[in-house]
Amino acid sequence: MKAIAEKFMNDPALTAEEYAELIRCADDSETVQALTKEAVRLRNIYYGNQVYTRGLIEFTNYCRNDCYYCGIRRGNLHARRYRLSKEEILQCCEDGYALGFRTFVLQGGEDGWFTDKRMADIIRAIRATYPDCAITLSIGERSYESYRLFREAGADRYLLRHETADEEHYGKLHPQSMSLAVRKMCLYDLKLLGYQAGAGFMVGSPGQTVECLGKDLAFLKELQPHMVGIGPFIPHHETRFAKEPAGSVELTLFLLSVIRILLPKVLLPATTALGTLDQEGRIRGLAAGANVVMPNLSPLKNRKQYDLYDNKISMDEEAAEGRAKLAEQVERAGYHLADDRGDAVQ
Repeated sequence: MKAIAEKFMNDPALTAEEYAELIRCADDSETVQALTKEAVRLRNIYYGNQVYTRGLIEFTNYCRNDCYYCGIRRGNLHARRYRLSKEEILQCCEDGYALGFRTFVLQGGEDGWFTDKRMADIIRAIRATYPDCAITLSIGERSYESYRLFREAGADRYLLRHETADEEHYGKLHPQSMSLAVRKMCLYDLKLLGYQAGAGFMVGSPGQTVECLGKDLAFLKELQPHMVGIGPFIPHHETRFAKEPAGSVELTLFLLSVIRILLPKVLLPATTALGTLDQEGRIRGLAAGANVVMPNLSPLKNRKQYDLYDNKISMDEEAAEGRAKLAEQVERAGYHLADDRGDAVQ
């Protein structure tokens, strides 16, 4: 095992440069095995073999932003846009609750139609109907006051991937109207308001270097989020990165283990993107230290329209209706699909 890996396992608080050196060990099998073993050990201490499910409700694919990698970016004129009504969202929750989901994730583009007032009304309705469930939002950058309103309405968690902690790289992925400083400020606001906050990044996004990833890990260590979502970059045919190669599944798995060691109590999903590139990606993610899966509760007619990247899985056994099949798959791998909210260990 490489010396930097030993140092990391003894004390995960490294510099960004040291994290980059650690990531360069991702092709050393002895180091990979050692970090994976340690990640699983830590996951088992805090969460045992429990795998938490999140019911994902993709309620709008309208977005004001034009992020260069995203299939639902404002500039994609071929995207078939949709919005779910409040009633449709509540129906998704009803279906999910019957299936055993106790966390609902409302995810969408930064859609101005869903004003603070409309969002708060939806959150209150879900909270009133399902008081035993967690409500997670993933709707991008909003003001401190907006986040406060949603929190008071009953939202528990908020997912906001920072995408990259490197300023120059951020500029390659986003238009000038967006800034890494604002994204980071939003994450700190969310923590200040008492949300279980989640950050994250794409692995292998265009222009990403090992040094970029080192900065990502240093930022996560500084932020101390409750959740971290990472997955391999997958290109979309209607973006400027259509011809770029997808990110590495193996590097993503390695980084899942690293993040588990870095933040032992974190809620760590085996993401849809991982399952899209590798049929066994979800189970391999759990074996690397992840402890969350996020099946789709969105209406069947809309799932293919929430088209962040090409070939995204959402149907058949990968959809929420296949929860029993997922539970069986998870049990075979030595884990148990939990039926509770699955909050982060404090």
